[in-house]
Amino acid sequence: GWGGHKARGKSPVTAYALLQDALALQAAGCFSLVLEAVPAAVAAEISQRLDIPTIGIGAGAGCDGQVLVYHDLLGLFDKFQPKFVKQYANIGAQISQALAQYRQEVAAKTFPAESHTFTMPADELAHFFALLDGEVG
Repeated sequence: GWGGHKARGKSPVTAYALLQDALALQAAGCFSLVLEAVPAAVAAEISQRLDIPTIGIGAGAGCDGQVLVYHDLLGLFDKFQPKFVKQYANIGAQISQALAQYRQEVAAKTFPAESHTFTMPADELAHFFALLDGEVG
């Protein structure tokens, strides 16, 4: 297969095979094609030879469009970062901190606070409790 984080089409033979596969996919009716981890010059040439649009991820600016996994783009996952990822933010730490604080407040019963809940007028609440106790029909 062509998938994965390793670059594909790095030799003349594999680059040519990649072009042939792309042309075959186009002929089979694909409406677009993702080129992942392909040398930029190879991806640009494939993009120029196809009638369908190409979307690149680690394949250079010569593709018709670009995509990044938002987990990588936002820094949500820092254990592994492919070469072609540009991290635009590092909000993973903020998300972890927010979730830990949420968990702590729920456990301590400080969330939800009164400002986060709905109320019922006292007389209607009393009627509700009376219904529960069977005092009213």
